[in-house]
Amino acid sequence: MTASLVRPSKFLPEGICIQRINNLTLFKFTDKLGERMQELLDKNKLDTLTSDEKIELEAIGELDDIFSYINAVIAAQDNAHS
Repeated sequence: MTASLVRPSKFLPEGICIQRINNLTLFKFTDKLGERMQELLDKNKLDTLTSDEKIELEAIGELDDIFSYINAVIAAQDNAHS
């Protein structure tokens, strides 16, 4: 069986929220997606991920990287204007 590609955008409708923290509007994972990522990370540590779960974890990890970058840019711009 071949593992199918999981696009990070698959998680946008239900896995991402925008949250106001202090004076910043930031992208965050919903609790559901955060819990799923942790579940996959735990399984990865135990080396029990299926090939589909590995692809899912990579997609969620890519979203995490993207949102970390965007949130850092937003925070830097806010600091520059303060």
